[in-house]
Amino acid sequence: MTRRTQLLVLGAAVIAVLAVVLVMVAPRAGRSSLMVVITPSLDNPFFGQEALAAEQRAVALGYRTLKFSHGDDAFKQSQLIDTAIARGASAIILDNAGADASVAAVQRAKAAGVPVFLIDREISSRGAAAVQIVSNNYQGAALGGQAFAEALQEKGAYAELVGKESDTNAAIRSRGFHDVLDQYPDLKMVSRQSANWDQAQAFAVMQSILQAHPDLKGVIAGNDTMALGAVAALESAGRRDVIVVGFDGSNDARDAIAAGKMRATVLQPAHRQAQYAVELADRYLKTGKTGEREKLLMDCFLVDRTNAPRLDNFALAKPEGL
Repeated sequence: MTRRTQLLVLGAAVIAVLAVVLVMVAPRAGRSSLMVVITPSLDNPFFGQEALAAEQRAVALGYRTLKFSHGDDAFKQSQLIDTAIARGASAIILDNAGADASVAAVQRAKAAGVPVFLIDREISSRGAAAVQIVSNNYQGAALGGQAFAEALQEKGAYAELVGKESDTNAAIRSRGFHDVLDQYPDLKMVSRQSANWDQAQAFAVMQSILQAHPDLKGVIAGNDTMALGAVAALESAGRRDVIVVGFDGSNDARDAIAAGKMRATVLQPAHRQAQYAVELADRYLKTGKTGEREKLLMDCFLVDRTNAPRLDNFALAKPEGL
């Protein structure tokens, strides 16, 4: 082999090594700096705040953003994911439209080279999303259930308002509630109905429950929106004596707790979840990996009158002096 040939072979080898390194270090080098955020709603306080937190963190890290809402419609979600792919998104931050119904769209994004980072709700498949960051809904529901039982002094008739039946979180929260409440034989559930996470539906359902069960002592709800619908129905019936506990940690629930209209809520750290999803997406786009396992759980916190003043936009501020 001549020296010229040796130099050509060596040069080709160096180029090949450099190409591999570039692929490993910058797997999305050919893509834009666009990060797409898709949530069920931009008007609902919970989903709106997680979308805002994701957007703010992405912008701080140097990304352009687009925000969309799918309205819990899996078909619309699929179209929005196709839009994100077509616009050359680097990554998608998604609060999905159903554990089963979302799998195909998430897999399609992955196949197109657009990693999906799930927040709040998980899907029923592993390996499709880069990460699934969810609240520890069972742990949080157990906290809420215990606070509810104690507020009722472990006795009396109560009702449960359940979220959308297709949402995994609704079932997990209900199970967490009952694994605590069912231990108290003098606590009697007289009604369990879905209000689909919706305040207006919760108002109507609560009116019907009150008519059927005038001896009602408490209401435990799978989210704050339904809890506040129940509070409005109770107020219209002049029933300020009924204990209400919610789940999410919204500012509206905070205000209701301060006013004595709700006893407690369970804060799920939506703001931090959204931020962390963006941070992991940024890490993945720069290094080719997140450094974390796929499913990540974040613990929830009980919010009552003792710490409600520290609650703002689904985050608890540290006590003064710490």
